[in-house]
Amino acid sequence: MPTVLFKNGWRFFFFANEGNEPVHIHVMKAEKSCKFFLDEDQIELKLSSQKNMKGKDLKEVKEIIFENFNYIVESWKKFHNEN
Repeated sequence: MPTVLFKNGWRFFFFANEGNEPVHIHVMKAEKSCKFFLDEDQIELKLSSQKNMKGKDLKEVKEIIFENFNYIVESWKKFHNEN
């Protein structure tokens, strides 16, 4: 489970074995967690799952993902040998 980014207490990471799922990122802070799929063509996010997240938490996480969108996608490709 490599950590890609750590910001404002949020840990952004991948799991090593999740089948053939598209580019996505897991995010966790204490008891809060979520997973977003990243559409690199449209530069969009789709919430896949969440636990104990409030609206402001999701907003903050989405802003951090958008600020680091290219870095996350490139890290995903590198980690999954897609480059």
